[in-house]
Amino acid sequence: MAKARARHILVATEEVCQALKKKITEEGGDFAEIARNYSQCPSGRRGGDLGTFGPGQMVPEFDHVCFNEAVGVVHGPVKTQFGYHLVEVTERS
Repeated sequence: MAKARARHILVATEEVCQALKKKITEEGGDFAEIARNYSQCPSGRRGGDLGTFGPGQMVPEFDHVCFNEAVGVVHGPVKTQFGYHLVEVTERS
């Protein structure tokens, strides 16, 4: 079965999500540090690390990114029932 490892940043608005993505992708901000400072998910304390998981363990929108999009790239905003996410797939097998 496929497995992925990802980290994410969860915020309430698309605007904040876009601003954080710009900090990371254009200004060279550290994903983990930004997750610790801004993410509303408890995983933020771990730099956004969600560990390893299989298909179907995350909400569909998140799952789609983790198992279909490029590894090592910051994706988003990804809207889910929880808010807006920046997602970086760090490994996939």
